[in-house]
Amino acid sequence: MPLHSSAAEHIRDLGDYVSASPSSFHAAHEGARRLAEAGFTGLDELQPWEATAGKFYVIRDGALIAWVTPGDAGPTTGFNILGAHTDSPSFKLKPKPTTGRFGWLQAGVEVYGGPLLNSWLDRELQLAGRLVMLDDTQHLTATGPLLRFPQLAIHLDRAMNEGLTLDKQQHMNPVFGLGDPGGEDLLAVLARRVAGDGVPVDPARIGGYDVVIADTQQPAVFGVRSEFFASGRLDNLSATHAGITALIAHADASDGGPEASGGTAPIAVLAAFDHEEIGSASRSGACGPVLEDILVRISDGLGASVSQRRQAFAGSFCVSADAGHAVHPNYAERHDPVNRPVLNGGPLLKINANQRYATDATGAALWARLCGEAGIPYQEFVSNNVMPCGSTIGPLTATRLGIRTVDVGVPLLSMHSARELCGVEDPHRLARVTELFFGAAAHA
Repeated sequence: MPLHSSAAEHIRDLGDYVSASPSSFHAAHEGARRLAEAGFTGLDELQPWEATAGKFYVIRDGALIAWVTPGDAGPTTGFNILGAHTDSPSFKLKPKPTTGRFGWLQAGVEVYGGPLLNSWLDRELQLAGRLVMLDDTQHLTATGPLLRFPQLAIHLDRAMNEGLTLDKQQHMNPVFGLGDPGGEDLLAVLARRVAGDGVPVDPARIGGYDVVIADTQQPAVFGVRSEFFASGRLDNLSATHAGITALIAHADASDGGPEASGGTAPIAVLAAFDHEEIGSASRSGACGPVLEDILVRISDGLGASVSQRRQAFAGSFCVSADAGHAVHPNYAERHDPVNRPVLNGGPLLKINANQRYATDATGAALWARLCGEAGIPYQEFVSNNVMPCGSTIGPLTATRLGIRTVDVGVPLLSMHSARELCGVEDPHRLARVTELFFGAAAHA
């Protein structure tokens, strides 16, 4: 399947993907569903892998790794990797989650990552994630509109507009009903909303759960020229979706053999990690072994020795794609005075002298070449010297694997809000250059 022919088509499909992905587990499974529909084969990490050439994917918890191995790949064939992440800042359900007082039913939640707390107020929210049963079976669940963080009326705090301060423990307890907490159970609600074949799930058999809060408002295109796209979880499902669509398009273009890509092609890999928003230190995060585990097994299938595998890594490249900041018109002083990216100005090349982003001159040159070949503009992002710079999976991947890495992404406003804002054009451009990258020859 080729890439969407227009930015409008791409943004509609991105909206569908985000809506189907209220948690990292949903994002991984929805990505896998799309890949399977496009002819990719799902592999089980507990089983031996006999296949070498072909199109494959693996789900590890909330992470999705997918790849295309060309028919002429050998022990030293390099990997072109698009790195992204499936999680977003939110709130995670605590143990003993059903609480409440004064006639209200409330959910006990813990802050996940760094959400803009005020953006979550007065919205219809849902619970979504996975339930793990005592027999180790797992179920995805999503409740639809269920909860709300109610804001205090201004009549009860006349200074509210002078400065809103939210206590994460006292004020961020969403309501989900009326009654006695002893008479209702959130786990029973989650069990009733399990997706699948309609087989009832016994809440008493739930052994564990990873459940987060997600906004339920549908994505929307708006603006005087329909140039804006508002949605939850654009950080970083905008890049995960771009990677999925680009990998499917690359696989279809490569079905004709190596001639379709102008010679021996690299092994194209999408690595959509979980837990980036909390530091990536997990078995499915970029600090963990998931990507290396998969690359080693692909390499083993091609008969590579340890030395040949290192040679393949040396000839590999990772594009770390994560959302970045557009210049904010009301807070321009928070941005670099010269480098001020705008929405629909093209995807970002993210640069930091202290390697909070992994971009160096080699990566910048690759990105400039790819964007030039794709015929799309790009913009450079660098932080104001007095503002702290965030980071991504890029430096982690470069450090763990020694693979050359460049950091890029779609520019946003309202990053870490319950509802973020990007330009309609930029996600499509990222997908176009990613498809080109997947088939690009490595450069030392």
